[in-house]
Amino acid sequence: MKNLFKLSFIACSCIIISCNNAPEENQTASAPSNLSGQSGVKDDLSQKNVVQVAVGSADHTTLVKAVQAAELVDVLSNAGPFTVFAPTNAAFDKLPDGTVEGLLAPEKKEDLADILQYHVSLGVFKAESLTDGQVIGQVNGGNITVSIKDGKVMLNGTATIVASVPASNGLVHVIDGVLLPPK
Repeated sequence: MKNLFKLSFIACSCIIISCNNAPEENQTASAPSNLSGQSGVKDDLSQKNVVQVAVGSADHTTLVKAVQAAELVDVLSNAGPFTVFAPTNAAFDKLPDGTVEGLLAPEKKEDLADILQYHVSLGVFKAESLTDGQVIGQVNGGNITVSIKDGKVMLNGTATIVASVPASNGLVHVIDGVLLPPK
């Protein structure tokens, strides 16, 4: 009986040791090697963050390109909370010809970042909680003004909130215009 116990103990020990000697690649979390920071975390189960919401929308491909060009992906993937006023592709199309292409140029990265940060607030501002005349501070240091007319929420009198999508780190308001910071 003692020999059977010793044999069982040795067999179990060998199995445990061999399991712990699995290759390292099977023991680490997988993240694409070209991504770093919060945007490099692979998580297909949790609610999407504000960047992932935009990436998953066919109507926001221009915004996604701009966020990538301005190197703001990691910042907007962090905990937040953020309220992002996300212009649609059609909103960007309303800008004068060549504006978007010009802002995507590497030498215009700071200008692009300023415009994009003018679309982001710290905190969560639900559309139904916004009030006429409310002023909201933006990440770039500027302010936007809310107006409500016929039940529609407008920002700076130029962009209307057409939909709202909750995210794990805030809220994305889809808007039909691009907000330009005052000079």
